[in-house]
Amino acid sequence: MAETTTAPRRPARRLGDRARENIAGWLFVAPVVVILTLFMLLPIVMALWVSLTDWNGQGSPFRAQVPFVGVDNYTELFTQDNLARLNFMTSLRNNFYYVLVVVPAQTVLALGLALVVNRRLLKGKTFFRTAFFFPSVTSSVAISVLFLFIFSNSGAVNQLLAFVGVDGPPWFSDARGVLHVLLGSVGLVDPEAPPAALTAGGPFGLSWWDWLSGPSVAMCTIIILVVWTTSGTFMLMFLAALQDIPVTLEEASMLDGATSRQRLRYVTLPMLKPTLFLVLTLGLIATWQVFDQVYVMSQGKPAKTTLTPAFLSYQTAFKELDYGSGAAISFVLFVLIVVLAAFQRWVMRDRDARDGGSAKRPASPPAPPPASPTPRSASRQRRA
Repeated sequence: MAETTTAPRRPARRLGDRARENIAGWLFVAPVVVILTLFMLLPIVMALWVSLTDWNGQGSPFRAQVPFVGVDNYTELFTQDNLARLNFMTSLRNNFYYVLVVVPAQTVLALGLALVVNRRLLKGKTFFRTAFFFPSVTSSVAISVLFLFIFSNSGAVNQLLAFVGVDGPPWFSDARGVLHVLLGSVGLVDPEAPPAALTAGGPFGLSWWDWLSGPSVAMCTIIILVVWTTSGTFMLMFLAALQDIPVTLEEASMLDGATSRQRLRYVTLPMLKPTLFLVLTLGLIATWQVFDQVYVMSQGKPAKTTLTPAFLSYQTAFKELDYGSGAAISFVLFVLIVVLAAFQRWVMRDRDARDGGSAKRPASPPAPPPASPTPRSASRQRRA
C-alpha cells in the first residue's frame, strides 16, 4: 500500500511589525481624529458653505430655500462700491496699524524682560517673573474694564498728565489718527484741511489720507493694553530659550573680549532665532484675530477707528443677521493670516535654505589674523 505524502503546510502570513505599529497608532489617534473632525473640520466646511449663501440665520443653512449666491459675498468686499466694502477696508486699515505696532512692541518688550530676569545676579527672580507674567493669566475682559476706568476723561492717566501740565485727550472718543496728529503738531499739514492730492482718491474706496492716518488715539489704548498683557507669555518662551543656551558659549565670548552688546548680537540672538520665529508667528496670528478687547472697550467706535475684521465678522453675522457676508469676512481673514505667516516663514528661513541647499557655495574667505590677546588670556600665557 503506497504511502500518501502530504504537502507541508505553509505558515500563516502575519502582518509585519511596521504594519502592526501603523494599525496600533491609528487606533490610538482615532478618538482624537473623530473629535477634531466633528468639532473643527466639519464646522469649517459648514461655515464655508454659509459664506456662499445668503443665509439669514433662520432654520438650517442647508435647506433648498436658502439662496445660493456663490462668490458674491467675497466680491462685495473688494469690488463693489458700497458700505460693506468701506467697512471691511476700514477694518483692514485699523488692524494693519494695530499689527504694525503690537507685534514689534510685544516682541521687544518680552525679549527685554527675559534678558532681565535671566541675569544670574538678579535677586528676587521668582517675584519678577511672576509679576511680569501675571497680566497674561488675568481675564482680558477684567483688564479691559480696568483700562476703561484708567483712560477715562477723569481717570488716572489724564490725572498724571495734568500733574505735569499736559491736557490728556478723551481717549475712547478721539478718532484722530496718530500720524495726522503728529504731522499737524509740527505744522506740516492741517488735519482739518488735508492736501487735496491725498483726499482725491485711493484704493478700495478709502482715500490715501485715510490709509495714512495711523492708529487712532482710541486704538492706542487697546494697543497699550494688549502689549502689557501678552508680553509675559512671550517672556517665558524667550526665558526658556535663553536657559538652553550653553554657558560655555557666553564664557568663550567673554574670554575673547566681546562686550555685552556684542554677545547679545552675535551669540544670544542667533541662538534665539527659532523662538523668535515662534513668537512673531503667534503674535501675528493673535493680532489679526483681536476681538474681546474691541468688544469690551470700544465696539468699533469712535468713527469705526477701532473696527477690526474679527469684530466686523461678528457684527455682520450676529447683529445684522447677514451670516453669509460674516462668514466670508472670516475666511478672507483666514487666508490673509496664512499668507502673512508663510511670508514671514520665507523671510526668516535659514540661509542654506534661502540659497537652495544644493547650490554651489562660494569658497570660504581666508581666516582673519589672530586678535590681540585680552589681559586675562595674556596673564594665563605668562603663567604657562
